This record gives sequence, structure tokens and C-alpha cells, in this order.
Amino acid sequence: MTAAKGLIRCKFFIMSVPGETLSPDPALLMRSIIQRIATGPELSKDISREEARAGMRCILDGKVDPVQAGIFLIALRMKRETDDENRGILEAIREVTRTVTVPVDEIIDLADPYDGFNRMLPASPFLPALLAACGAPAVTHGVERLGPKYGVTHRQVLRAAGQPVDLCVEEAAERLAHPSIGWAYVDQKAYCPELYNRIGLRTQIVKRPAITTVEVCVGPVRGRRKTHLVTGYVHKAYPRIYALLARHAGFDSALIVRGVEGGVIPSLAKAGRFFYYRDQAEEEFVEIDPEQLGIDPSVRAAPLPADLRNAGGASEDTTVTFDTATVAQAAAQAGMEALAGQPGPTREGLVFSAALCLWHVGRYDSVAAAARALREVLDGGRALA
Repeated sequence: MTAAKGLIRCKFFIMSVPGETLSPDPALLMRSIIQRIATGPELSKDISREEARAGMRCILDGKVDPVQAGIFLIALRMKRETDDENRGILEAIREVTRTVTVPVDEIIDLADPYDGFNRMLPASPFLPALLAACGAPAVTHGVERLGPKYGVTHRQVLRAAGQPVDLCVEEAAERLAHPSIGWAYVDQKAYCPELYNRIGLRTQIVKRPAITTVEVCVGPVRGRRKTHLVTGYVHKAYPRIYALLARHAGFDSALIVRGVEGGVIPSLAKAGRFFYYRDQAEEEFVEIDPEQLGIDPSVRAAPLPADLRNAGGASEDTTVTFDTATVAQAAAQAGMEALAGQPGPTREGLVFSAALCLWHVGRYDSVAAAARALREVLDGGRALA
């Protein structure tokens, strides 16, 4: 594969943030922050965006004790993070992120939950290839394994399908720019090792810290003119939060999908509500019934193998008890068959989600028209190629 030489730019994203005078001593800074955010349900106080950014940078730079780092994150969670606190944590992570601009005008950033899936076979690892076959370059990202769910991840599924999962950000950009590929996966350990190296801390915290919310909005790979974020949600409060963070991270548009297990694949069994904004405008929403797209509503998503079907737990916070490698292999097989045109819930999930994406970025006037075109692409083998 030959890259478009001289056209790919890699940089560290350094943000200029106006703010108050903060202590240059990480220990004193974190002590001051913890004294205010960890004083109980009635007395805890919010901190500024600049303080949240500085506190998170101390954690990423390894300049504070891990106990204090854990208290910082869990105390914010327990009092509920403010918009400014979430913005500050996102800024800190973006400051140390390796960011690449791809020599294509627009790309789609597909951001599924990093802790994976435990109640279905994930189809979304194959969305980038399908979108690329439709002329919409796409990137996905994640990690090998992460709590609290420790579910099946994009990295696991794509590796099982024989695809590269250890690319650096420059190599991922080359794949997106390559006319016969047009998609890539990039791991957090490649684009932000400072954050990846805190997985152990996150494991000890157990519950989801603010990092879990903001990391899907980091955007390590950007288009030359526009970058579109596509991510998922479960709880009603999150579309507004994700839209706010996406704007703050510079995404030109965002599509926020009510997806199965919080991912970007909607339920096939019922109508869903999808939030979006374009060109940094205010968010809107649309409701779409999958039956209107010719989708069979008899199943919600591609099911787990029969012998594992009862092992995934009843809650999306439940840690998996099955062998994720086995499920990743089953998901890889189902995904490759779907790209080859074989009918079934994996194919229909890909059609539904990809149709939303292509409609959102303006490739089609309606989701239904996009769905029809996607079925032709799958039947013709272009996505598999």
C-alpha cells in the first residue's frame, strides 16, 4: 500500500485554555480539588473547566498518587459531572492525543462503547468497510478489553476476522486515504497511550468514570474538511451531553443513535429516536421504524451463540462470564457473511446503521433510499472486497 505522500499531517492537539491561576504543584492542586468535590451529597462543590482539565492532566502525566486519581474520578461521578467538568476532562485527553488529518475531504468516526458487548454479536466492527464501499471513508477505535462490562470489542472481532488492529495513527490515515480500502481501526494504545495506561486505574474504580463518556469524542483521525461523529446511547440524558462534547471536540456533525447496548446499531425490533446536529448547529431528532426500511422486526439484534445466550447477564453493567474470544470469532464469521450478502440480523443491523450514517452526512435524501442502496452494495460484494 502506498500512502499519499506529504498529505498526511500528524500532530499533538494542544489547546489554549483561558483560566484562573492554578497551583503548579500537582499534589496541592489535586488536594484542593478533592477537598471540594468529595465532601458528600450536600456539600460537594463543582470545579471549573480549567481545574478539571488540569486535574485530568495530572493523572495522565502520572504526577499524582493513584489513590488520589481514583478519588478524583469517582467523586466527580458520585456528585454528577457538570458540562464544564466533562469539557475539561475531554480537553486534557485531547492535549495528549496523537491526531492525524487524512487527505480526504470527509470521514465518519464510529465510536462504540469501549467496554464492548455482552448480549449480542456486535455487527458494528464491519460498518467502516460497508461505509467505505459506499464512498464514505470511516474509522473506528477502541481497546482490547475494558470494564465494567469486559465485553466483546471491535479490536477482538476485527482481529478474529484477520484485519489489522495494531496500526499507528499514520497507518490508519493511509488506509482511509487508500482508494481500495477507505477504512481503519486504531487502538487507544496507539493514539493515546497516556490514557490507555490508566486502564488499571479504571479497573480498580469499577464504575464508569467521566473518561468513559468523553473518550468516544476524542477523534484521533480527522477529515481534511469535515469529520462526522457517530456514537450510541442508552440513557435519555446522554444525547445532549454527547452533542455538547462533540461540538467541543470540533466535530462538524454528530449522529447519536439509540443503539443496542449503547452502540451504533439500533434495535431491529422497534422504532428508535436518533439525535443529530449538522454544521455545529443545535441538535434535532428523528424517529425511524425499522419496518419502514424492510427490516424484519422479529429479533432485536444478532443473538449470541445458543450455548452462551444466558451467560451475558441481564444488565449492561454486568461483567461477561463467557469466553470473549469464542464470541468474537462468531461475530467475525457473521460479519464477513453479512458483507458477502448473506441475509440475517447482522446484515440488517449493518443496513440500518449505515443507512442512518449516509443519510446524516447527506449522501441520500432519506434513510430508506440509503438502505436500498446499501443492500445493492452488499449483494454485489463491494463491501466484502
